[in-house]
Amino acid sequence: MMWSFGGWFGGLWMVLFWGAILWGIVWVARSAGSRPENVRSSRDRALDILEARFARGEIDALELEARRSDLLAGH
Repeated sequence: MMWSFGGWFGGLWMVLFWGAILWGIVWVARSAGSRPENVRSSRDRALDILEARFARGEIDALELEARRSDLLAGH
């Protein structure tokens, strides 16, 4: 019984342990969420699609510029 963590000291360690586990879960969940890189890459993909539509003649230059400015403004 010499190495036993009984009493309030053991309870404190248990609370710290589970608190660290919960903090780690929250940290992983928050870091796996939406990142600025993902937003930037989806905007880049949208611009690529827009330019491809212009190249195929589906939209004219005025519509290309209007939509491009909307995308770059974040709308």
